[in-house]
Amino acid sequence: MKALKRITILVGIVALLVVAAGTYVKTALPNIGHAPEITISADTAGIENGRYLANHVTVCMDCHSSRNWTLFAGPIIPGTLGGGGEVFNQEMGFPGSYHAANITPYGIGNWTDGEIFRAVTTGVDKDGNALFPIMAAHRFGKMDKEDIYDIITYIRTLQPIKKIIPQSTSDFPVNFIINTIPKEAEFQQKPSQSDRVRYGGYLVNAAGCVDCHSQTDKGAVIEGTEFGGGMAFNQPAGVLRSPNITFDKASGIGNWTQDTFTAKFASYANPSYQPQNVGKAEMNTVMPWTMYGGMTKNDLEAIYAYLQSVKKIVNTVEKFTPAESK
Repeated sequence: MKALKRITILVGIVALLVVAAGTYVKTALPNIGHAPEITISADTAGIENGRYLANHVTVCMDCHSSRNWTLFAGPIIPGTLGGGGEVFNQEMGFPGSYHAANITPYGIGNWTDGEIFRAVTTGVDKDGNALFPIMAAHRFGKMDKEDIYDIITYIRTLQPIKKIIPQSTSDFPVNFIINTIPKEAEFQQKPSQSDRVRYGGYLVNAAGCVDCHSQTDKGAVIEGTEFGGGMAFNQPAGVLRSPNITFDKASGIGNWTQDTFTAKFASYANPSYQPQNVGKAEMNTVMPWTMYGGMTKNDLEAIYAYLQSVKKIVNTVEKFTPAESK
């Protein structure tokens, strides 16, 4: 009886500790401080740099717009730029249902520059609530502040779109864990373009190549698989997997020349390019080719140089498995 009593007391103590820890995580976190009191000066050069970054490098508009999935690579539907609504849910392997916000002035017009800056670089919203890292603050918080400022000035110029976005929700236990994810930014100065590898690494971080071209677990990159491909995307026609973009010659892009690499992207920015229709029973790609294709040749060459420097991974990826073969 004494042993049973001791066990009961121990179980009670553990339960109290769990409840206390859960309460702390749920109510006291995230704790990354107040939004900075900043007012960003807008000028033509800054807005244009922000436009370039948001549409072709960080591709904010990729998620914060509606995409036409009846066409190859899901180009943005005209008139939806920044209006939000793209959904990342359990069917796609995410631990919840996450809705990209409306970032036009209709959606965030009452946010201060500091509140937008904090959201983009640390991962909390206007009210201090944690954002799931599909909104890649973990990457944007490693960029140059000036680039983030320029993106914000560009976003301020978007046409307002009257669209209400549903609240994002996380499944248990991620509804607790999510509060531990936001962290203070670790900004860096943008490297000189003459330092090809470092500058390319800056762009690769901003573009989020590793987020898709790796294996993931509930939306998080599995350590050791970076750039080796294999992330699965469920589609009506089957399962698409991201390719290996390390320079392994057998399973990656080790046989690609710099010109092959840059030309692949540039082909989607060619004025004569017309996206092909894709039926529900046909494979599509989530890669926003028409957006990344707008990167300058110089930037694409720097990305190529950086990818040459990363660890080669031997990983032959089955690009697509039709639904009837799953």
